Amino acid sequence: MPWKKYFADDAMYFDEKGRSMNKAALVADVAPLPPGYSGSIQATNAHSHIEGNVAILSYDMDEKETEFGQDLKARYHATDTWMRRNGEWQIVAGQVLRYYEDPAPGLVDSKNFATYAGTYQVAPGNTLVISREGGQLYRQRGEKPKEELIPEAPDIFFRKGVEERILFRRGENGKVDELIDRRNNEDVIWKKVP
Repeated sequence: MPWKKYFADDAMYFDEKGRSMNKAALVADVAPLPPGYSGSIQATNAHSHIEGNVAILSYDMDEKETEFGQDLKARYHATDTWMRRNGEWQIVAGQVLRYYEDPAPGLVDSKNFATYAGTYQVAPGNTLVISREGGQLYRQRGEKPKEELIPEAPDIFFRKGVEERILFRRGENGKVDELIDRRNNEDVIWKKVP
């Protein structure tokens, strides 16, 4: 098994799921794809730096996976640190990060965008304006440029290239009274200003 051969016994490995593993945990985590799954990973855009007995390899990985006939893809970036010890090169540290991808835009009725429009406040003097222009919804914070909010599902939006969700919460009367800026399951709540 390559993981046993090429990872040092004292290796540290940090994966895209946020797990910190030693060699034993990494080797135990390696398993074939379950029935109905197939896939491949292609390494691209590699860069290396070698100095003495240390080599650093940084590269992208393009993953293609098929789940029960449905094609999926993902992109990762990895950095491996190799050391030459006792005449052998082995990985002593590795880290993998997953590139963020925007979700597919959802189909929503833009007529409802008017219910989101208004000014929201997180603290006195700190506001965010939601506006509707034609069939699009925009947010603007202070003097910054307007940014389009792309619908993912009813009351849930995202900004292109930003790993967050904007949720509009309705009160008991059915009217939108809060905007939730959710990043990594942490919420900043903005109250709609009457």
